[in-house]
Amino acid sequence: MTLWYATRVFGIVSFVLLSAVMTLGLLGASRRTGYGAALLHRSLSLLSVVFVALHVVAAIGDGFVPLAWKDGFVPFLSGYRPLLTGLGTVAADLLLALVVTSLLRRRLGLHAWRAVHLLAPLCWPVALVHAVAIGTDTPTPWFLFPVSASFAAVLAAGALRLSGRGRAAAPVPVEPLKERLNR
Repeated sequence: MTLWYATRVFGIVSFVLLSAVMTLGLLGASRRTGYGAALLHRSLSLLSVVFVALHVVAAIGDGFVPLAWKDGFVPFLSGYRPLLTGLGTVAADLLLALVVTSLLRRRLGLHAWRAVHLLAPLCWPVALVHAVAIGTDTPTPWFLFPVSASFAAVLAAGALRLSGRGRAAAPVPVEPLKERLNR
């Protein structure tokens, strides 16, 4: 029973973190935000991957639904609600691709990194549909409040970005960890 609750908590925390990353990405894509916002965006991205991994491990380990390890990586093959489980897998795979390419951005080059980062706006709505449609706790306040607040934050940031006040400029360079440690 503990893993059953852990699966839900990790899933909700993952979505809230992903929403914060999305919000910062929408607002922080300009030079005005500076190094701190870029570092927070990157750190929250990494933390969201950790919570997605915990969500997947708890869901597989719980055994409440028949999930195999492949279901955490390969979408739409699950024996349990394959479409909705697959959407969660797609969101997790997209998030993982975004984080890995961001960590390798200097080696990949800016154009390759940007090409993959264009997928970022797809990750969040896919995760939202997965969370709302597959969850048995959707009508409960402990699910509705964080998911609704996250939804509102992303929508507000998107509206601000579309209004032109959050217009994208060149990405803020995030100095390598080695340079920060040598200061």
